Amino acid sequence: MHDTPEADHIADRIRAIAGDAPVELGLVLGSGLSHLAEAVKGRTIPYADLPGFPQPSVSGHAPKLVVGSLFGARVALFGAREHYYEHGRPDAMRLPLETVRALGAERLLLTNAAGSMRADIPPGELMLVTDHINFSGLNPLIGEPTDARFVPMTDAYDPGMRQGLAAAARAEGIALNAGVYAWYSGPSFETPAEIQAIHTLGADAVGMSTVPEVILARFLGLKVAAISTITNMAAGLSDEAISHDHTKKMAPLGAEKLERLLARYLTQA
Repeated sequence: MHDTPEADHIADRIRAIAGDAPVELGLVLGSGLSHLAEAVKGRTIPYADLPGFPQPSVSGHAPKLVVGSLFGARVALFGAREHYYEHGRPDAMRLPLETVRALGAERLLLTNAAGSMRADIPPGELMLVTDHINFSGLNPLIGEPTDARFVPMTDAYDPGMRQGLAAAARAEGIALNAGVYAWYSGPSFETPAEIQAIHTLGADAVGMSTVPEVILARFLGLKVAAISTITNMAAGLSDEAISHDHTKKMAPLGAEKLERLLARYLTQA
């Protein structure tokens, strides 16, 4: 699949600022995790300087692209994503993902904040996503005119990347449970009945992102992995008051583990 002219143009602009070396990995940060961008040694470019890039409005996200070295690997780190619930666009992240591929990346690692449905994955823990349930029914490839839209989603979460992340977690002594992530469109949180339904269907965690990017990334030929930072138990499973502020406050509990995991994964990959 060829890169679009828009993505090629933006990639050229980024290379003029951050250098010509190919990017090895694209990394998208979830709610409350944007401070991880500070670990990248490179150049920062606001989304506003990249024509056609989304302008996320969610607090706890930093709409900037950082290109440079992260634990020895050259990465393109997205400090924010646009969610479907902001403007009703499931394909909002298509151009950024096309751009990271135009920069040379073959792998994409997505992170998110999620609610857990399993007592053995409490707040502060990490979950390696093995599969997903598109509970929203929305799809970012609706309207794509080519037959490439019929994307197979078996092993959407690349087995090799998952094995590498699991090995990195073991080496760091970090518990990394594996599970299925369900995408709920938001912005309201789920009801207890909806959580029961999703859990019955086989989901282990729920959130409002990631699935559209996984579909787009597979459409673009990128290998994908995803890690959820558990910020709360899902609705009806605890007495905690669920809110976006709560999500932002709890995300740093898992962020330190995530940073250690990324450091090990990128140095051994």
